[in-house]
Amino acid sequence: MKARLDSYIQIALALIERYDGAMPLSAFLKQYFAQHKKHGSRDRKLISHLVYTYYRLGKYAATNQQQRLLIALFLCEPADSQWSVCLPEAWQQLMQASLGEKCSYLQTQNLTITPAAIFPWIDALSEGIEKEAFVWQHLQQPDLFLRVRPGRMKKVVEALNTNTIAFEADGNCLRVANGTKIDQLLTINKDVVVQDRSSQQVANLFSYFQEAAIKKVWDCCAASGGKSILLMDTLPGILLSVSDIRASILHNLRQRFAEAGIAKFQSFLADLSQPLPVKQQYDAIICDVPCSGSGTWGRTPEQLSFFNTQEISRYAQLQATIAGNAIPHLKQGGYLLYITCSVFAAENEMNVIKLAEQHSLKLITLEVFTGYQYKADTMFAALLQKA
Repeated sequence: MKARLDSYIQIALALIERYDGAMPLSAFLKQYFAQHKKHGSRDRKLISHLVYTYYRLGKYAATNQQQRLLIALFLCEPADSQWSVCLPEAWQQLMQASLGEKCSYLQTQNLTITPAAIFPWIDALSEGIEKEAFVWQHLQQPDLFLRVRPGRMKKVVEALNTNTIAFEADGNCLRVANGTKIDQLLTINKDVVVQDRSSQQVANLFSYFQEAAIKKVWDCCAASGGKSILLMDTLPGILLSVSDIRASILHNLRQRFAEAGIAKFQSFLADLSQPLPVKQQYDAIICDVPCSGSGTWGRTPEQLSFFNTQEISRYAQLQATIAGNAIPHLKQGGYLLYITCSVFAAENEMNVIKLAEQHSLKLITLEVFTGYQYKADTMFAALLQKA
C-alpha cells in the first residue's frame, strides 16, 4: 500500500515540476490525464488530490518540492488519512494534533509555517476579515453549496435523503461534501443552482431594490448569470438586461437561463473598458466586476503560488473603469451594486470610496461575506445610490 502511495507522490511531483500556472490547474490535470489513459479514475483522483494539496501552502518556500508536499499532507490531511504512512514516523504520531500543535512541532524542526508565509498579502486584506482564520482556511477544500430554487425544496430534500447524501440546510442554502454528484440526482439550474454560500448572501442587498420598487435592472458583467438568476428568484417581475464582453459567455448564459425557466430578459455584448454609445438608463445596475478571485483560492489553490502582487492594482484600475462606464446608465436615485470575489481592500472598499467621490454616489452599505467559518468563499459587496 505504501509503495503504491509513494508512486502517486512521485507522479504528482513530476506534474508539479511541469506546471507553470499558465492555465488553470484543473485544465492542466485534465489535459495530462487525457494523454495518459493508463491512470484509472482512482489514480486520477489521488494524484489530483496530491497536486492540489501541494499548492495549499501558497508562497511557503520549502527546501524542495517533496518536502513541501509532505508538509502539506501533514497539515491538511485528517488524522485517519491514508497518506500518513508516507510521512516521517514522528509526524505520523502527531496526525491527531491540532493545526497549531503541528505548526509548533514543525518549528522545532526548523520548518516555520505562518499565515504570512502562505499568504504574504495579509496586510492588504479588507476590513472585517480575520487574517489568520482566512489564511488557514486554504489548507482545506471548501464544501459544495447549492441554492434551492423556489418551490423545489421538497423535491431536493427527498432526492438527497433517498440517496443518503448528507447535507446541512440554512434556509434555501444547502451544504454538501465537495465532489457530490448533484447532477445525477437533480436538474441543475431548474431544481438547484450551484452557488457558493457567500454569493447567495448578496440577496440580502436586493431588499433595497424591493423597498425602492426597482423594476429595470442591468447585470453588466453577467458572466454565467448566477447573480441574475438569484435576483429573478428573489424579486420576480424584474425587467432584466444582461451583458458581457464575450459572446461565448452570453451563449452559455442564455442556455442556463433556458434551463432555469427564465425567458423574459434582454442580452447584449458590452465592452465596459470603453464608454457605451447607447445611453440606456436603469433603476439599478449589478456590477460583479472582474477581480483577482482571491476570495475563492481555496478552490483554486494554485493561485496562492502563482499570484503576482501587481495584479491587485491592475484589477483595481480595471474595476474602476468598468464601474465608471456603467454609472452613466444609472437613473438619478438608482442603485449600483458593486461586487467582487476578492479579499483585497484595493479592489473592495478603497475602490468603492473612490467611485463614490468621483461619480457623486452615496454609499448605502458595504459588507464582506466571510466564508472561512463555513468552508465557503469570501466575497465583498457594496450598495451605492446615485445622488
